[in-house]
Amino acid sequence: MHVALCFAYFAVLLLLAMYGLHRSHLVLTVLRLRKKLAKMQEGARSLDADSDPDSLPHVTIQLPLYNEATVVGRLLEETAKMAYPRHKLEIQVLDDSTDESRQMARAKVESLCKDPPALPEGMRADWNGPLDMVYIHRVDRTGYKAGALDAGLKVAKGELVAIFDADFIPGAQFLRDLVPHFTGDPKVGMVQARWGHMNRDLSLLTRVQALMLDGHHLVENRARAAAGWLFNFSGTGGMWRKRAIAESGGWQHDTLTEDLDLSYRAQLAGWKFVYREDVVTPAELPEDVSAFRAQQFRWAKGTVQTARKLMARVMKSDLSLTQRLEAFFHMTPHFAYPLMVVLSVLLLPALILMPATNPTTMLIIDLPLCIGTTGSLAAFYAMAEAAQGRRRIDAIKTLPALLALGAGLAPHLTKAVFEGLRSMSGEFVRTPKHGANHSHRYRARADLPTIEVALCLISLASVVASLETGHWFATPFAMLFTFGYGYVASLVASEQVARRRAARLGLAPAADSLPPPAPAASEELAA
Repeated sequence: MHVALCFAYFAVLLLLAMYGLHRSHLVLTVLRLRKKLAKMQEGARSLDADSDPDSLPHVTIQLPLYNEATVVGRLLEETAKMAYPRHKLEIQVLDDSTDESRQMARAKVESLCKDPPALPEGMRADWNGPLDMVYIHRVDRTGYKAGALDAGLKVAKGELVAIFDADFIPGAQFLRDLVPHFTGDPKVGMVQARWGHMNRDLSLLTRVQALMLDGHHLVENRARAAAGWLFNFSGTGGMWRKRAIAESGGWQHDTLTEDLDLSYRAQLAGWKFVYREDVVTPAELPEDVSAFRAQQFRWAKGTVQTARKLMARVMKSDLSLTQRLEAFFHMTPHFAYPLMVVLSVLLLPALILMPATNPTTMLIIDLPLCIGTTGSLAAFYAMAEAAQGRRRIDAIKTLPALLALGAGLAPHLTKAVFEGLRSMSGEFVRTPKHGANHSHRYRARADLPTIEVALCLISLASVVASLETGHWFATPFAMLFTFGYGYVASLVASEQVARRRAARLGLAPAADSLPPPAPAASEELAA
């Protein structure tokens, strides 16, 4: 039993270290290709303010919405300010809403079309004109976001298609920065811009989320783009060539990450992807841990589904060995969550039954594993902070909270991994947005965190056992699991208590997903 326990414990730890070392590989790739990255950024150009509008491609901006009363007005107003010739621009408001957002969005579209905002100063006079903004409402959510995008694409006028989620604020120069990539190279199928964070400093939770996303955009995406590896459209804040979508099989809704799915199919079909780290589109981060968990659950389940759908095709493709290996890590990162849960459960019996290691063994085995699992993360996120001019030390200070949050999310995301392995598609639960006023109009549903509480108690026992048995290297890991499970459990429990109290007092809806009202017959028609 001791041998089996020892084997299982170190096998899980080694697998986790493998994903940690992969992050180190991404960091080293960015360092190795930093000159190429600099040239890529220097070579990027924007449209001139006096460009002949008739020479520019027609662009459609798609804005998929579902019950976004807190942010819809801001989104439509900012999108209408886009610096691009008005007669070459179409804005589609793809609204699947079932609440008052329908009336708000329709009224805003009518208002903006009647009185469009002025374009930024310096634009040619013939860039002005009537605003082509259309409102399209579906009577059901078939295909969810992918279904809405596909429905809009069928009637889109543009040969290029930009997409923004409701919580984003598109910058006026966005099209001017991204369109030249498509006009300069007919094989470019997608250009992704970087996400910014409007409410980054609101709380510890938003600071951790911002750091996580910065790691994805400023290390993962930069490394993959520079090395010629496959990377993905992030679902928003990017632009597609319409023909690339069509020739890659279109938007499909058999996974919950339609963006990752289409990205891989398009690149396997030969389309080039470009990443613009210098073009930043601000967005709102989830302010509640329940909303954050719902978002992460959808991403984890959808990524696993995409791996099920495309992994074999990727491995059998003509991609290079390094491209296929990177694709494997790209589509399987969420398998680290079940490994974390198993590790936290195995830790207690391992500490009790296995003898404490001597100092030599600690230096040879424990220390390298510790560095492999945590040191690589420190380098990864420190690079993400430095890439945007922030202090590396800020990432190091936030790292313990990031690790603890990751541990606390592990049970919930383990469920997402297994659901993704068991079934395709599923309900697309959109992330509630609070808007500029931090409104609690929408709230995510969540069960009471009983599993997290149980794992917190097990991990607390592991802390005590590590001190009693002299397993000093295990103590910080056990404390990390204890704090992570306890932190997430306390936040989820307090949020759900507050939500139910508010619902009881009639101050807010009991949940984000209430039974939708029956749509009027006129709602079937596009305005």
